[in-house]
Amino acid sequence: MTLLSVDDLVVEHRTPGRPLVRAVAGASLTVAAGEVVGLVGESGCGKSTLARAVCGLNPATTGTITFEGHPVTPLGLRRRNRALAGIQMVFQDPYASLNPRRRVGAQIADGLRAAGDTTTTSADMLERVGLPRDFADRHPHEFSGGQRQRIAIARALAARPSLLIGDEPISALDASAQAQVARLMRDLAVSSGAGLLFISHDLSVVRLIADRIAVMYLGKIVEIGRTAEVWEDPRHPYTRALLGAIPAPDGAGVLPAELPGDVPDPADPPPGCRFHPRCPVAMDVCREREPAFTPVACWLHEPA
Repeated sequence: MTLLSVDDLVVEHRTPGRPLVRAVAGASLTVAAGEVVGLVGESGCGKSTLARAVCGLNPATTGTITFEGHPVTPLGLRRRNRALAGIQMVFQDPYASLNPRRRVGAQIADGLRAAGDTTTTSADMLERVGLPRDFADRHPHEFSGGQRQRIAIARALAARPSLLIGDEPISALDASAQAQVARLMRDLAVSSGAGLLFISHDLSVVRLIADRIAVMYLGKIVEIGRTAEVWEDPRHPYTRALLGAIPAPDGAGVLPAELPGDVPDPADPPPGCRFHPRCPVAMDVCREREPAFTPVACWLHEPA
């Protein structure tokens, strides 16, 4: 069953006196129940903006977000928030979802009450994410970064979401903790029947946990497919560049030297294919016309 369907989503940011920024420029993807979808791409490509639009934190300009079979983009704020109650988000910084003044057990209990769960305890949820039960009586500042992120995951799962979104949830962690936390999110989400949209720079970790990978560049999904297929036979030149990245100590990755420059300004995207200024195989048509998504947005793979 498809839990989440994002169709031709556009999210624009308007700031007085500055050019309009189209952070998400017509992106589409789906997440099924029990499925893990990895969303990857360089910083500034629109991954987090897309995730926040799905959660209702950023308003969609155009396009459709359908959750559990119901379109939510046409709804007013109050009705949209109710419709999206089954989505929980784990942020890069656990402090974004944890109150530093409250004991973590009390915060986890909020989610259990919201889900109407009267049998599970906060200590049970901590145990589920691999932490001692007595941690429930402590405050967030008493934990390491990896422990806080596990607590944030417990807090999110306590609400019994049908969709869990991880927005760069491992990028601030030590390398030794990154794969552990990623696997934990996958195992807990899938075992509960929930879907997981996992956003990360670390392609090696995404490869370990994702059923499918979506590659995003300058507001658009440029390739999507089964993880093994994308990894073994990447079709878009940008995907090939990402997979050839050299891992950095922080897990972000460094693009190869043959891929010059930075991501263009989303307020002034290039014409045609948005990747053509950096593409080693760009053709004239790439500079003039934007390719369709089929499920790779590249003129090299346009159907005859």
